[in-house]
Amino acid sequence: MLARFLPDRFVLLLIVTIGVASLLPVRGFAVPIVSALANIAIFSLFFFHGLRIAHDAVWAGLRHWRLQLAVLVFVFGAMPLLGFGLSRLMPTMLPAELWLGIFFLCALPSTVQAAIASSSMARGNVAASVIAAALSNLSGVVLTPLVLAALASTSGAGGDLSAIGRIATLLLLPFALGQIARLWLANWADRHKVWIGRLDRTTILITVYVAFSAAVVDGLWQKLGAQEMALLLCVICLLLALAFAGSWALGRALGLSREDRITLLFSGAHKSLATGAPMARILFPAAQAGLIVLPLMLYHQLQLTVSAWIAARIARN
Repeated sequence: MLARFLPDRFVLLLIVTIGVASLLPVRGFAVPIVSALANIAIFSLFFFHGLRIAHDAVWAGLRHWRLQLAVLVFVFGAMPLLGFGLSRLMPTMLPAELWLGIFFLCALPSTVQAAIASSSMARGNVAASVIAAALSNLSGVVLTPLVLAALASTSGAGGDLSAIGRIATLLLLPFALGQIARLWLANWADRHKVWIGRLDRTTILITVYVAFSAAVVDGLWQKLGAQEMALLLCVICLLLALAFAGSWALGRALGLSREDRITLLFSGAHKSLATGAPMARILFPAAQAGLIVLPLMLYHQLQLTVSAWIAARIARN
């Protein structure tokens, strides 16, 4: 029970990474070198995303269209509307950059491993969870920048989002190359899932370090005090509660089976740090990305903790 409420090993590594970036941020001649390394890591990450997702999974998702459409509508429609609604109800509660971080969080696709594991623990439709994760992340490469641009322009939250088309192309290129390479490397990718998973996490750590380094140099901790952190945590908790309640209510309203509702619950409410951290590095200026990714990092730990508790409770009933 205690382990469910403690940060997992990766979250602890993220905390250490933020600490290192705060004490030893990248400066001077090292900035372009580390930035180039981060770009290479991001390209590799999306290439391996494309390599891992089986072509059959995408087509299978189209056959289970009611559940998959519900997941996509909730992830890229309902969640952004929830974030936008909170910003309208409490516009002065957070600085504009943190609200932009909330919008970015809400526009992201679902997790892969965490949503599938939670669905399995709760005795949901695991096969549909795998397909939902694949379709959500595939769609997110295009939909996340577009949804974020719509939210930011409507709310006036700002952000350098003028090159959405070019950014989507940059993200799609390595993914498309990975899908093509899968024709020859599918067996290799299946044999090296653990290694590819470690690459995911390493890429996140690199991008978080680069983003927070630039933000620290730009005065991040002077801009963000204990009060702002406490208010941000309150907004994140409220958003997560609304996400779980809304996804479960949508599944019930659509008349989905219990197993499919469980899949929608976790696939709909979860947000991917593995996709979000690299994408923030591409979407936003370096000094801005560190602050914008902070809501996502808090949401990530909370969704893991709450999902473990909810899945165990559902499994017992």
